[in-house]
Amino acid sequence: MVNMFVDGEWRTDTYEFNDEEGEFDRQPTSFRDRLGTEAFPAESGRYHLYISRACPWAHGASMVRSLLGLEDHVSMDIVDPYRDEMGWQFTPEKDDCTEDSILGADYLGELYTEADPNYTGRVTVPVLWDRERETIVNNESIEVMETFSTAMQELGNGVDLYPEDVREEVDEMVDRIYEPINNGVYRAGFAGTQEVYEKNVNRLFDALDALDERLADQRYLVADGERLTLADLRLFATLVRFDHVYHTHFKCNRRLVSQYDHLWPYVRDLYQTSGIAKTVNVDHIKEHYYTTHTDINPTGFVAVGPDLDFEAPHGRDELPGGPPAELAPTPRGD
Repeated sequence: MVNMFVDGEWRTDTYEFNDEEGEFDRQPTSFRDRLGTEAFPAESGRYHLYISRACPWAHGASMVRSLLGLEDHVSMDIVDPYRDEMGWQFTPEKDDCTEDSILGADYLGELYTEADPNYTGRVTVPVLWDRERETIVNNESIEVMETFSTAMQELGNGVDLYPEDVREEVDEMVDRIYEPINNGVYRAGFAGTQEVYEKNVNRLFDALDALDERLADQRYLVADGERLTLADLRLFATLVRFDHVYHTHFKCNRRLVSQYDHLWPYVRDLYQTSGIAKTVNVDHIKEHYYTTHTDINPTGFVAVGPDLDFEAPHGRDELPGGPPAELAPTPRGD
């Protein structure tokens, strides 16, 4: 069972993870407005982002905020990586966690019922909040990434992660990787039958194998491999978690990402792009998955390894293209 609101009441006995065939069934998000509209104009200081460092969906939004230089324009709070039966909580005494600076709430769910007292649905991150209207603008991760990259771009540093001339190609790649990879790890991890689990694991690694081959001679996923885009951030959020949690916890263990010839250097390349490393918190990632999903890991023990070096040279700067000048990594002293 998944804990959620039903008509504004918190329930723990309503929504099942799996459908009748045993497939993981992700519930759609509810708040789907965009910035740059009459209702939600793009204004500095008006909007606030809620994330979890553990969550790959929220990670995408925090990466865009960082890469576009929006930290001074969009404030941010970070929930506890441990999610109990009441949902995402605020524990400012914990490392890299914050209090709720908007309502002073104890749980993120309070923001949902503030926005809609009769809200029905799960409490998820990211959440984009409007201070002026005192409501949630959007809680769909890719749409938050897109709306930052379009409506808020002029407030930032000039980096363009969603270029208009390749936007269709970016959208196609985002769709291509979502089901087998981004959501695929969850489909494997929360599968209700052996058959469903094996089907989704096979689909996942078929997709990873294809992307490894694609990245053999191009630095990024689209635009002839020469430009960093939202598609890369979407993939990175899954890959950077893969060896630490998805491989073991979700039993996606045919292969480690660090064993791929091209995906692993690609992960290190993105990690070393200025503005990304600070958005990654491996301790939060491991704590969340291993302690929250007690149906998968009843002991709550957190896996010790693996010990990955995201800072190791990647060699991909020999390929055409590269990050925008504003995001070029600081030269290594060694």
